[in-house]
Amino acid sequence: MITIVGSLKGGSGKSTLTFNLAVWLVMAEASVVLVDADPQATLTDVVDVRGEEGFKPRIEVFGKDALSESRLREADEALIDVGTSDMESLRRALAICDRVVVPVPPSQADIWSTQRFIQMIATVERATPPEIIGFINRGDTHHAVQETNETAAALVSLPGLRFIKPRLSQRTVFRRSFSEGLAVFELEPRGKGAREFMSLTAALYPRLVG
Repeated sequence: MITIVGSLKGGSGKSTLTFNLAVWLVMAEASVVLVDADPQATLTDVVDVRGEEGFKPRIEVFGKDALSESRLREADEALIDVGTSDMESLRRALAICDRVVVPVPPSQADIWSTQRFIQMIATVERATPPEIIGFINRGDTHHAVQETNETAAALVSLPGLRFIKPRLSQRTVFRRSFSEGLAVFELEPRGKGAREFMSLTAALYPRLVG
């Protein structure tokens, strides 16, 4: 399956999510092609850090030249990190993907951005549209803050998007593990962040955890 992790808005946490998914998939013994098609190259940077530290399993990342459907179909799973600063690569990836996973931080601006992203995806010529999956990323950990639940309610009502309930909260462990070249479940395997991530992977890859 070819999965894009994307958003029109910066700061959504897509590179962190893509990296964590890649490590998890490799640990699940899936063959993975990981593509960093974002000129910011944050995903490439973290994979480099992981390699320099010698962490196992080793993760390999390719550039936008790997955006070939035949190349990506050779693996069990393909993960593509894309950004809007390279619209050509974004549209090329959208033309060949099976689904688009959109991490949405809890804010009105991110809801509007997600709406525009759905509209943009619809303009890409292809036989059948990709599935678009949205979830709350960087949600509030304090239950008294309602913005996260309000954003979730708004995403449920967005046409063209399938909202999934597992959410990732705004936790320091995600930033800390990423900066060290580790997945969140490697740094703190029993932590809340790891539990949240595992719930998300179960929703995104049910056949690998069933």
